Amino acid sequence: MLDRATLTPDAGPNLGSSLDAQADWCADYEVVRRAIAFITEAWRSQPEAEAIATAAGVDIRTLNALFRRWAGLTPKGFLQAVTLDHAKRVLAGSGNVLDAAFELGLSGPGRLHDLFVTHEAMSPGEWQRGGAGAVVRFGFHPSPFGTALVMATARGLAGLAFADPGGEAAALADMRARWPAAQFEDCRDATAPLVRRIFDPTAWQPEVPLRVVLIGSDFEIRVWETLLKIPFGRAASYAALAHDIGRPTAARAVGAAVGRNPIAFVVPCHRVVGSGGALTGYHWGLTRKRAMLGWEAGWRAAAA
Repeated sequence: MLDRATLTPDAGPNLGSSLDAQADWCADYEVVRRAIAFITEAWRSQPEAEAIATAAGVDIRTLNALFRRWAGLTPKGFLQAVTLDHAKRVLAGSGNVLDAAFELGLSGPGRLHDLFVTHEAMSPGEWQRGGAGAVVRFGFHPSPFGTALVMATARGLAGLAFADPGGEAAALADMRARWPAAQFEDCRDATAPLVRRIFDPTAWQPEVPLRVVLIGSDFEIRVWETLLKIPFGRAASYAALAHDIGRPTAARAVGAAVGRNPIAFVVPCHRVVGSGGALTGYHWGLTRKRAMLGWEAGWRAAAA
């Protein structure tokens, strides 16, 4: 695993685990979000760094320092990490990345620099009853990708969503609608310990796996389990996922299941791209998907 001592502002991200550091996450991400949104619109004109900084609402020196602190990359390096060309190269060089990951043991406790996850599925009966009888505790927390809505049952992490400023109520309504019969309790203290486990790679320990509860149909759960095979900092196509679950003609249905993944980031649906490498839509926003891929690229570079 990554050694915290090696993570300096010039060598890679240094998130830390203190409450102060966590409080900085959302503020950092808001500047990053504005920068990515501007570049996504203006990339054809190849804007200069000063124009990007202006759009983000900071000076160029602040922007460079923030990106290095947040992702371990310069803004230019970050953007190169999430371009269409990069995604195409990743796909071209990986073959069937899902099969390779499985063969190398990357889908289990041996995978390098990734969340160590053990998962179980809610029974089909529980899912069909809309989660009746389940108690889901939730809380909103700062994260490297904006405000995160974390949801947990007694059995483990059950939901992770994101909200832009002012969108917290909509995010909660979206997640509650997935399990309409469950009992929901606002309990930020109960979900707070999960935040560092999820967003600080120095806390990803194979001997203490993060327990995840998948709540969905049998088909959705098969797709989500396959997502867990995609290694950190890599990408897979919808077609590859469909092939891996034995439904090679069901890429559209696979895409719908990917879009309904209730545990963002941990179950890495952000690593799925179009067959040509296009960074296709994302339930929590394409800008956030680009941010996640770039953030992972920074950690991967720091660990190389």
